[in-house]
Amino acid sequence: MATEASLLGAAGEHFIMCELLRRGYIAALAPQGVPNTDIVVTDPTGDRLCTIQVKSRRDIGSDGGWHMKAKHEEIVGERLFYCFVDFGKSPQDRPAVFVMPSAICAKVLAESHAAWLSNPGKGGHQRKQTPMRRMVPDYESAFRPLANPYPKGWMEPYRDAWHLLGLAKEAE
Repeated sequence: MATEASLLGAAGEHFIMCELLRRGYIAALAPQGVPNTDIVVTDPTGDRLCTIQVKSRRDIGSDGGWHMKAKHEEIVGERLFYCFVDFGKSPQDRPAVFVMPSAICAKVLAESHAAWLSNPGKGGHQRKQTPMRRMVPDYESAFRPLANPYPKGWMEPYRDAWHLLGLAKEAE
């Protein structure tokens, strides 16, 4: 039986496929079980190729972020991108998409997790290493009291940044 999370993940992948095809890219879902890739993308001539991993969320929870894992700090490829999809609160909301190179994602996750580990938790106790990571639009709580290099709005340059894929010219 499909879970809500698996349906949300499938919705994110198909939404990104739709957006890519609308923009003139050739895109296909990767076979089930392919590591680090949900969608394979090329330009119309087949000369340039990239892969995309899709992360989807609804507007629930307090930090507005996406679940990630420690492995995402190490997964870096020149032609690997993440599409972070936020479906909002209801089906009537227009989804927001952030297209981010894997190197940026890995760097942000590593830096924010290190900052979180270095700051004391509730009651002043030392935080313990965990495999979980979060990609969030504001890392204020992770970096406090340190300077936050990823304040509210840091993800905005990646909103609908399809041009970062460097493939086809987008349809107007």
